Parts: sequence; structure tokens; C-alpha cells
Amino acid sequence: MTKRLRTSLALVLVLALAAGFAGVAGCTPAKTATPAAPAVATPVKGGTLNFYIGEPAVIDPIDGQESEGIQVINQVFDSLVDFDPLTSKIKPAVAESWKPNADATVWTFKLKKGTKFHNGRVVVAGDFKYAWERIALGSNASTISYHLAPVKGFDEMQAGTATELSGVKAIDDNTLEVTLQYPFADFEYVVGHPALAPVPKEEVEKDSKAFLEKPIGNGPFMMTEPWTHQQGIKLAAFKDYYGDKSFVDGVNFKIYKDDEAAFTDYKQGNLDFATIATGQIKATVKQYGESPDGYTMNPGKQVILGSELSTYYIWINTQDATTKNADLRKAMASAINAQAICDVVYEGTRVPASGPIPAGIVGYQKNAWPNNSYDVARAKQLLTKAGFPGGAGLPEIELAFNVGRGHEKVMQLIQADLAAVGIKVKLNGQPWETYSSEWLKVKDGKFANSDTHQLMRLGWLADYPIMDNFLYPMFNSKSGDNKSLYVNPDVDAMLKTARETTDAAKRVKLYQDVEKKIGEDQPLIALVNYRHVRVGSDRLHDLVFSPMGLAALDKAWLSKAAK
Repeated sequence: MTKRLRTSLALVLVLALAAGFAGVAGCTPAKTATPAAPAVATPVKGGTLNFYIGEPAVIDPIDGQESEGIQVINQVFDSLVDFDPLTSKIKPAVAESWKPNADATVWTFKLKKGTKFHNGRVVVAGDFKYAWERIALGSNASTISYHLAPVKGFDEMQAGTATELSGVKAIDDNTLEVTLQYPFADFEYVVGHPALAPVPKEEVEKDSKAFLEKPIGNGPFMMTEPWTHQQGIKLAAFKDYYGDKSFVDGVNFKIYKDDEAAFTDYKQGNLDFATIATGQIKATVKQYGESPDGYTMNPGKQVILGSELSTYYIWINTQDATTKNADLRKAMASAINAQAICDVVYEGTRVPASGPIPAGIVGYQKNAWPNNSYDVARAKQLLTKAGFPGGAGLPEIELAFNVGRGHEKVMQLIQADLAAVGIKVKLNGQPWETYSSEWLKVKDGKFANSDTHQLMRLGWLADYPIMDNFLYPMFNSKSGDNKSLYVNPDVDAMLKTARETTDAAKRVKLYQDVEKKIGEDQPLIALVNYRHVRVGSDRLHDLVFSPMGLAALDKAWLSKAAK
């Protein structure tokens, strides 16, 4: 892919994001990606920013993939590239420049000189090689290893027949060369994943268990002490950071059991950033004011409701004896009233999803999956076609989910909708840390801890803003994030063809075809597209919370003394 093509694709992405944000509002006024007017006050330095998260599953990049852990990893580590927090446009991070060869099989990244780890050592190209190999090694069982699947040598490392990625070479300290197994014109987006950051080998090998609890990175903030589980994670500004220095002295990630507990503490003045409790969105907007762009927090405009590049799903186990029936899966998708979920649970701030890919991603297709819309008559017809007229003969089906954040109410509405057409569902709620780290773990095409998985709630938030990031991880047969255990050789082949296509327009069309093909099998039910429902304190200025759900904490500042 040429430089001109990469530039034009980035422009298309920015325009599509702006159009997507403008068109996905529910009952609230439409938001756009136009940046909010800068605050009148002059930024000041100092203070500790108190930020709410749930208990992460992991904060080591080796398996960084869920929202809470990635929020921490994103502050502690920097990857080769980054994304603008408002437009999602790709921009340099540790790499100052990069380019592919003619067919996008070899990528060369030139690193900025003198960037440092938090232990003071200079970051070199070999640190990326080590970090990626740590993820790719099959015995490490990294859930996110599929991000590196295009790299030459990945398959051998997964199989245990190699101990290095043969396609990754440190040409010198500041030049990283990556050879892929096949052309992949979007690889520059993949390396923006926060978990594909460099890792200091000497720190991991000195004490790998300690590194899990207090990873040492190269980002704008560094950990000051090991992670205190169920309580918090403390960060301080890294004085030798290569980029712009943060305004705040540090960040205190405060861990709460649920949004309601955090929101109560926010109301008492103990948090600078929190999720609005269920049923409190409109009241919170009235009290604290709404951000004009939906992403930037400032005093008096403290609530952000911008669209996210994310979708709320119900995964369906396609290997289960009952739910392997495709017509049953389509019947369930047609039976659920997603608009009611948006109105009742989310106060009209979300919209129903018609497929796995949200508006704002280049290539988004409205109504991509025809059975993924509310139609009771169609649901009953499909249920009969599946061999269970009116639900006769259909065993009770289990729906698992993580408790909190309003999920209980959503699951109850789904349970009632399915019961209305004859599908009996039993609910199984679990704490997030257990649900994410144990219940949903997939290894070698099977769930690690049980054979009873049938329906499972989860959301997918873009790791990088392209169609591939939604389709490959979730539906490739070898992906650890394929929670439906979906296997379709045609889809695997179509995804590979799309990746290999260097023409941007043709590549997007191929991904659209893949999305439609997957919809014929209905391996999951896309319910709603997320929106931010967050609120900041009246001392917090210029905090941007991106469409990919990542906070630019190094650019925010506080106008009052820290609590």
C-alpha cells in the first residue's frame, strides 16, 4: 500500500467516523465528532486524578483485552502507533514513521530515538520483538495472540515448534522490520493495540509474577506500587516520558464493585470520572451539563454521551447440542426487542444494532444481518422451522452474564421476550472478574471450564477502528475471542482474502461480504450500540474519552487541589 493510499484511507476513516457519530443517536440530540471549544481557563499542573474502573482481569500486556485492564495498560504502555482520541485517525507513538513494501507483506517501522522504559532503560526495536513473542508463544495461552496471526512464524510459535517470530527483526536499535505471512494493508492499525507495546525482558525474567501485578512500561504514567486487588491501582507521571508531559501528577484508578457504588462516591466528591448509574442519565445531564461533542469533559459540561465504536452482544455457542441449530439462533435474534432495551434501560441514549459492526467504522452496513431485528412473527416461524413450534420440545437455555452496569435488567427483558415466543431461559449472573477471566476463556476451540455454555453476554469495543477488528477476532475459527466457537472455512478464507487486498475500497467491500456471510449463520445476537454514559468532576478539564473507550489522561488537568 502506498503512502497516498494510507493517507486517503485515514481521511475516509475520519469522515466516516463523523458521519457515524451524527447518525446513531437515540432519543437525545445527535452528536458529532467536532471537538468541543477549548476551556477558557489556562491548564495548570498538579493533583491526582481519581478515575473509576471495575476490577481488571489483567494489566500485563500479555493478555490485555478487556476494558478495565486495557484502560490501565493504555496509560502505562505506548505502542508503535496511536489513534487520535477524537477522530481515531492513526498517528505516531514510539514509531516516528512506517511504510510497507509494494504488496504490504513487509513493514518497516522507524522508532523515535531515546524513548525510555520506566526503569530508565532506552527502548529498542528488540523490545517489541520480545513482547510480541511473549504473546505469540502458544504455551502462554494469550487470549489476544490472534492480533499477531499475520506475522511470519506465528503459527510455529502457537504450535510450540518455534520460540521466536521469524518475521520480526530488529535491524538496529531504532528499526523494526515485520514480515507477514500474507499481504495485510491494515497492519498499521493492528500495531496500535495498547497490548502490542514493548516490554523490558530483564524485568519480566527477573520476576514474572511481580510483573503481572506491577508491569513496567514506556507510557506517560508509571505504576508506583503493585496492584491492590479490589481496591485500586496507583500511577505517577513518568518524568522521562518522550512525549508531552502530563499535567496531573498521577492517576488513582479506584476499583468499585459496580457503577452504583462508584456513582455514589462520585456524588460525594471522591471521584473525577465515573459511570452514571442505571436510570440516572437524564438527571445527571440536568445537574452537571452535557459535553457539546460527547467526548470532552469540562466544568459545567461534565456528562459525555458520545457514540462508541462498540456493540453489545449475546454470544451463541454454535457447538452446543441445542444452540447449534441455526434457525433457533435466528429465532432468538428476531424475538428480542432491542429498542425496548434502549428505552427502558438506557433512557434512549443507545440504538439497536443490526449487525456486529457499529456505525463509525468504514464499511458499516445498516441491517447487515436481516434476522437481527425485532419481528415476533418471523421469530415464531423460525422457531417452527427449527423443529420447536411454540417452543415445544425445546430444553431450557442458559444465559450467562456479568452482573452490574444494568445488565440484570437487560437480561430480564431478553428473558421475557424469548419466553413470549416459547423459549425458556435461565439467567446465570457472575462477577465480572470471574466471568471474564474464567467463564469466557476459550482454548483450542473449547471453553476452558465448562461444556454448558449456551448464551453469553459480552460487548466488543474496537481495539483499532477497522472492520477486520470486529470480524477476524470474533469469527475466525482459531481466535481466542471467538466465543460462539463458530467454525466456517468459507469465512476463514474470505477474511484472509480481505486482509490480502491492498486496494482500500475493494478491501472494505470484501469485509462487507464477509459480514453478510456470517449473518447467514447468526452466531451471535447484536443487541445495541454503546454510547458513553460518563460524568466528570467540576475540577476536571479537557479530558477526552475516545470512541474506543480510552481516556487521554495525560492531556487532562485539574483546577482544584487533589482530594
